[in-house]
Formats: sequence, structure tokens, C-alpha cells
Amino acid sequence: MSDKEEVALDSSLNVTLTLRLLMHGKEVGSIIGKKGETVKKMREESGARINISEGSSPERIVTITGPTEGIFRAFSMIAQKFEEDITAAMTNSNVTSKPPVTLRLVFPGSQCGSLIGKGGSKIKEIRETTGAQLQVAGDMLPDSTERAVTISGTPQAITQCVRHICSVMLESPPKGATIPYRPKVLPGAAHAVLAPQHSAQAFAIPGQYAFAHQDDLMLLHPRVHRNWQYLMILLAA
Repeated sequence: MSDKEEVALDSSLNVTLTLRLLMHGKEVGSIIGKKGETVKKMREESGARINISEGSSPERIVTITGPTEGIFRAFSMIAQKFEEDITAAMTNSNVTSKPPVTLRLVFPGSQCGSLIGKGGSKIKEIRETTGAQLQVAGDMLPDSTERAVTISGTPQAITQCVRHICSVMLESPPKGATIPYRPKVLPGAAHAVLAPQHSAQAFAIPGQYAFAHQDDLMLLHPRVHRNWQYLMILLAA
């Protein structure tokens, strides 16, 4: 992280930021936990407000609001919980390579240019510095001015990636009004749409974890994609 970014984060300790995550129902159930105990613990230990949208859509918006350090702690706890879910799902399989944790942010389109950087320089720097895979969707989410930003990696890499994203948010505020994305069930469809060219159907694995649709996996490194395919074959057997 550059000195400029460090200064931006250091001076933002009393600044409240909001990040929004798009999650499948199984993922939401995982962070809520039995009788809401898991999300209650996350709220108390992170100091961030974690709110989950209501509705019957297969996808929900999870809003995390608080000072930067609280946001980092909340993301770390969520990523760690999802890694535990992946480990549990692999317990009875022969897969030796653990798939990465994947989180999907809903990000103002007007700030995506700053996140990508000139010629992709910024997003490349974040990938190399954190070790996380970071992808910014090319199209806006339906009926909104937001895009999907996908982060994949270890919980530690994801938390570091979120640090960089917060610094971009502080340095480059959104321009104009942001129309937020709201998941909805389309007539005759069994799932909500993440992007015009790209569906977000998930398939669940024992362990209460929903993995992304196979099309999403093409965004990841080819070796990771092959591991995912192998895991799916084993689990389907």
C-alpha cells in the first residue's frame, strides 16, 4: 500500500464507511448462524454494523458500516467463517487443494475507474500486493449504477484487499447519485441476475455453503478453476 493510501486510512479512523456485499441465501444463513448468534458475535467483536436486507430473493445485500478498522475486522470474520464452511464441505472428499474464499462487493460504478487505475495499474498493484484475485465487472448491475467487484483468496488476502478498496473510496468519492442494486426475482426465473451477461445461480454443498456458478469460476486462475471442477465432480458422485 502506498504512503498516500496509508495516510488516507490513518486519517479515516473516525470516518464512517459503508461497503455492500451480495450474498446467496446459504451464505447469509452461514453468517447469521443459529438463532442469529454468529452475526451477533461479529457485530460485537468488530464494532461494525452488519445489516442484512429483507425479502424472498435468493440473493441478499449485506451492508457493513463503521470505521475502517471495524470494517476490516468484520470482513476478516466473514471470510474466516466462509473458509471454515469450505473446510467442512471438503471433510469427506479427496480434494487436497482448498478453493479460495470468494466475496462479492456491490460497488459504485463511478468509483470503479479509480479501483482499476490507468491501464489497469491499480487493480494489478492490489492483486500483487495482497495475493488476492480482484475482478471488476464490465457492466452495471440491473437497474442500478453499481458493479459487482469479486474478491477471491485467503481470509488474510481478502482483508488486505478490502483495505486497498477502502483507501480508493476515501481518495475518490463517488460522482453524482448512486442508484443501489436491489436483488429481485425475475418472472419465470429461479434466481436473481447479477449482471446482464452473467447469472448468479449457486449450487449448495453439505456444510451450508453456496459456491458460485461455474461461469463465475472462469474469472479465477485456470488452476483454481480446475480444482473447483474436480471438487464438484466428487461431491456429485
